[in-house]
Amino acid sequence: MKQVVKIGGSLFPNHAINLAKKLKNTNSLIVLGGGEFANLIRRYDGEMGFSDETNHWCAIDCMDIIAKLVNDKVESVKLAYSIEDANEISNKGFTPIFVVSEFLRSEDPFECSWDVTSDSIAVYISHLLNANLLIVTNVNGIYTQEPKEPGSTFISKIDAKTLLTFQESSIDVMLPSLLLKFGTNCYVVNGKYPERVLSLIDDNIKDYNFDYTQIIGD
Repeated sequence: MKQVVKIGGSLFPNHAINLAKKLKNTNSLIVLGGGEFANLIRRYDGEMGFSDETNHWCAIDCMDIIAKLVNDKVESVKLAYSIEDANEISNKGFTPIFVVSEFLRSEDPFECSWDVTSDSIAVYISHLLNANLLIVTNVNGIYTQEPKEPGSTFISKIDAKTLLTFQESSIDVMLPSLLLKFGTNCYVVNGKYPERVLSLIDDNIKDYNFDYTQIIGD
């Protein structure tokens, strides 16, 4: 597989389903974020104070839920429960969507923390596959602060070390550290426009006349 495409939960349902369809025949592995399901867990944690371990695995279960819902609407995808599954599905001409919970429980690569989300999980999987990584979200990329805030400036390229100093961005807190650890880069791109995603993964498409962010970790 050429790349891991992490589709943010903020794009579910319509944009996520549409993009999954567009990724047919692109040699991609899809990882889906937990979206509003995971946000509810975080909100309830703020009210009740659940354990870090329970929060972590419940949020990962939310990723599985959205993976299965997208799978139900896209004929060109199939659910994968392991790296081996994903390779076999890809070899048969389908796009694998990774149902990650069982795999992560066996690997257990992360501390249980809200700093670790589907972004970090996608970095880890792309590292195992030696694949490129696209973080697909509902904004154009990385900004100096929240995009809607006055004075917010878009950043087209940023070093992961610099990104570590950001208090908040469109990717999770752990992602820059993992990019540095694995010595790899990634792109952050707006998934509301599937043609932008396809431009970054298809060598035959040379249209880069849009905003996206490259994060340099090597």
